[in-house]
Amino acid sequence: MAAASIGYSSSLQEGDWPRPPRQRIITIANQKGGVGKTTTAVNLAAGLSMHGQRVLVVDLDPQGNASTALSVEHRGDIPSVYQVLVEDLPIGEIISPVPDMPNLYCAPATIGLAGAEIELVSLVAREARLKRALEAFNAIELDYILIDCPPSLGLLTVNAMVAAEEVMIPIQCEYYALEGVSQLLQNVELVRVHLNQALKVSTILLTMYDGRTRLASQVADEVRSHFGDTVLTTVIPRSVRVSEAPSYGQSVLTYDAGSSGAMAYMEAAREIAFRAAAVAGS
Repeated sequence: MAAASIGYSSSLQEGDWPRPPRQRIITIANQKGGVGKTTTAVNLAAGLSMHGQRVLVVDLDPQGNASTALSVEHRGDIPSVYQVLVEDLPIGEIISPVPDMPNLYCAPATIGLAGAEIELVSLVAREARLKRALEAFNAIELDYILIDCPPSLGLLTVNAMVAAEEVMIPIQCEYYALEGVSQLLQNVELVRVHLNQALKVSTILLTMYDGRTRLASQVADEVRSHFGDTVLTTVIPRSVRVSEAPSYGQSVLTYDAGSSGAMAYMEAAREIAFRAAAVAGS
């Protein structure tokens, strides 16, 4: 997809949220599996795009779950992020519009990415392959680029951190919630010191909140006391609809907009958009 083919009206429509003062590239990372990284990437992207933001989701997980949830083809023979990272294919050639979602685009992942960790080791500037690809792409029209990472701290996740200025960490409101987060923060700091001085943890999102349990509120309180205003006010509840939506190739916002999960993700997306506007105006 050529960048020139992304056509938008520059004027805000009624119901649109303020666009960020400049493009935001946000890596969504947590080496723990099952914390809601992909769900968060897909649903925040959908929420932002439904309110006038122009959003690209980069799927860096070999499982390709974000691509599935956005109904973007990602069979093994489809050009994907793998070819971008390993073969220097321009990222504009793999980006697809998300069906029935104006303003939303996806760079899909295929199973080939599973071997990319090994293949990247021998390549020049291996940690900056994604950054270089995004810089070469004329993405000036995009407001947000959300990068969905695999559940590891390998070279794919490092590429995502080098390419971004912000890291978002989804933390589930369950036992051992903070286990591994300190290691993730150490890795963010290592990348910041050695590879990307602009990198910071900008957002923490509490997911899988079960209001019926005392544990969930205790975990939420612990995370808030530890990370302060970095934690979004919005909390994502446990929701069957959130789990069901990807099997229909949809975000929960299009699958069941009235569900508790959909409303929470929409509010979280709104909070992200307006926080950026508040920072820009301060």
